[in-house]
Amino acid sequence: MKLTRRNLIRFAAGSGVAAMAAPWALAGEETVQMTTIPSSGELLPAVGIGTVGFRGDPAAAELAPLRETLAIFFQLGGRLIDTSPNYGNSETVVGLLLEELELLDRAFIATKVDREDRQAGIERMEGSFQRLGGRIDLMQVHNFIGTRTQMETLAAWRGEGRFRYIGVTTHRDSQHRDLEQAMQNYALDFIQVNYSLADRAAAKTVLPMAQDHGVAVLVNRPFGRGRLFDTVRGRELPPWAPDIDAASWGQVFLKYLIAHPAATIPIPGTTTPRHVRDNLAAIRGRLPDAGLRREMETYMDRLH
Repeated sequence: MKLTRRNLIRFAAGSGVAAMAAPWALAGEETVQMTTIPSSGELLPAVGIGTVGFRGDPAAAELAPLRETLAIFFQLGGRLIDTSPNYGNSETVVGLLLEELELLDRAFIATKVDREDRQAGIERMEGSFQRLGGRIDLMQVHNFIGTRTQMETLAAWRGEGRFRYIGVTTHRDSQHRDLEQAMQNYALDFIQVNYSLADRAAAKTVLPMAQDHGVAVLVNRPFGRGRLFDTVRGRELPPWAPDIDAASWGQVFLKYLIAHPAATIPIPGTTTPRHVRDNLAAIRGRLPDAGLRREMETYMDRLH
């Protein structure tokens, strides 16, 4: 579900979540796109950030661009951060930067576990808690590694309040059937899947099932691993771009995703202030309707 700023205020007033929504209600009358987590009704800005590139020596100056990128992400309305203990020392870097910027309480933190053994999974997740300042909102089984074993722990810890949401992830078309089975077998709050204008396989069955089961969707590889930018390099924006308030190709690609009727939140990975500004601009302004989304697909298909 996507909400404008006006609808957000009405929703918050009627459901008692005004305090939760207030940090994202930006000044002025601009339209800000929000997504509702189906299992709870919690609202999140409709674009997050992936942090696979948030690595480096915490004591070195090389973290300055990452610090600026994360600060701008929040200044422009972002909240959801996706990380993993597989991403080098990303969890450590993210945790330190959030603490330095005093943003830990505003962040929605998603990370992952990828161990077949139950105790090894517990140790893996405890380590994530330590690196991320003791706070995790969403824990995801990564690429179906140890799903059955770890899901027992995830469900128990969700019940204990250690984290609020649980899910599973993939970035492979070959595992889409596994996503469907997981949504049938477990009480998931989220899935994470690869989806873009360059890779629309998830729209066939995965996204409709997520919508039917009330499962939110984090979208990884929203730019098709860069293939979309390669396809449009040197081309002017199409004539319909102003109709959705898109000022760049990146915004076109992200608006296509967040306009899907499932509760989708793309998480483009970036480490630069310029790119995070462009990505967060996609939560402002209008979105394509179903007809324009089909036109966007046809447009891109013709360029291949």
